[in-house]
Amino acid sequence: MTEPELYAPGPANWARVQKDTGHAGENKWTLILVRELRHSPEKVWQALTDPAHLREWAPFVVDGNMGTVGNTVKLTWVGNPKPQETTVTRADAPNLLEYGDIRWELEASDSGTRLTLWHSIDRRFIAWGAAGWHICFEVLDRLLAGDPIGRLAGADAMKRAGWQRLVAEYAKQFGVEAPS
Repeated sequence: MTEPELYAPGPANWARVQKDTGHAGENKWTLILVRELRHSPEKVWQALTDPAHLREWAPFVVDGNMGTVGNTVKLTWVGNPKPQETTVTRADAPNLLEYGDIRWELEASDSGTRLTLWHSIDRRFIAWGAAGWHICFEVLDRLLAGDPIGRLAGADAMKRAGWQRLVAEYAKQFGVEAPS
């Protein structure tokens, strides 16, 4: 296991935002992150759906498998002790997974899997969301490569060297102020 203290996030170049208007005229922002992973879609699917794998890299834990449509799990975000009941609304292994305000697409590529995340996030925190998921994707890639560094999410991620840089870079890309 690589020491997490040695980890520093790469450049902020995987995300974009999609700006929409909701039914009530509110601004809705969807964060879209894309990452090429050197692992098969089946291996990535397991990391997205299995509670033991999610606990190693994701910014939340779940109390059940996410791989079946209709499964309802308690999803608990790091730093928020109140679990949310979440139902899997789409699960087409190993291609598509949807639950709550999150959608994952997995596409086989020459190098492994192109993983795309769509996550609706309050625009005030979109740069934080991008930075947080960016770090989670890097932790996931290392976990799947057999070089785990342990989950870095919430306050743990925010204490890391490179967090402020990532947030500032994503805020600039999205044309928003970085949260303080």
